[in-house]
This record gives sequence, C-alpha cells and structure tokens, in this order.
Amino acid sequence: QVQVVESGGGLVQPGGSLRLSCVVSGRRFSIFDLGWYRQAPGKQRELVAGITRDNRVNYGDSVKGQLTISRDNAKNTMYLQMNSLKPEDTAIYYCNAVVQKPYVPSNDWGLGTQVTVSS
Repeated sequence: QVQVVESGGGLVQPGGSLRLSCVVSGRRFSIFDLGWYRQAPGKQRELVAGITRDNRVNYGDSVKGQLTISRDNAKNTMYLQMNSLKPEDTAIYYCNAVVQKPYVPSNDWGLGTQVTVSS
C-alpha cells in the first residue's frame, strides 16, 4: 500500500523561504509521477508543480520563478523549495503520487502540510 507523507510546512514571514518534503513508500519510488498541489481556504485545489518519473518538470502559472521542485530517488523523497513567499501562498500543500502504465496504475495523496505566510 502506498503511503504519502508531507513535512516542512510552518509559519514564515513574507519574503521568507521554506522547503517541503514528501516521502512516498510502498512501491518503487522511481516509477512515480509526483506533484505538489495547494488549497487555500475557500479556493479549489491547484497544481503548484509536478515532476515525472523521467524528471520532466512543470509549474503552475501562479508560482513560476518562485519554486523549485526536485526528487531524490535514493531517499524516496520529493522536495519543493519555496522562495520569496507571499501571504497569498498560504495554503495546505498536498503531495500527489501517481503511477501510470505500463505499471499498475495508482493515485495517492498525503494529508497535507500547512504553510502560513504572515508577519
């Protein structure tokens, strides 16, 4: 069974930085396509950044230039480096782990980590 666990959220001042981590276990980590999503109060969940199993990356339009997504297959971990944080970045950040064909497909989410940007 796949388990997805996020960490690294917290309270940070505007202009500050955070690094989120997502550990995925239960299947071979290298076959996952991974993504970070966020959901602010009263808003829909949106894609922040994604990284495929062959290391292709994409970013949401609202965060381009501000974030860097990466993965370390040896540590079963994906990261999201967030810089120049703004109050509007406040949200719960979720990790999504997807396996696509030719492997047995699966789609799993973590419980999220809260990021609050406030002075």
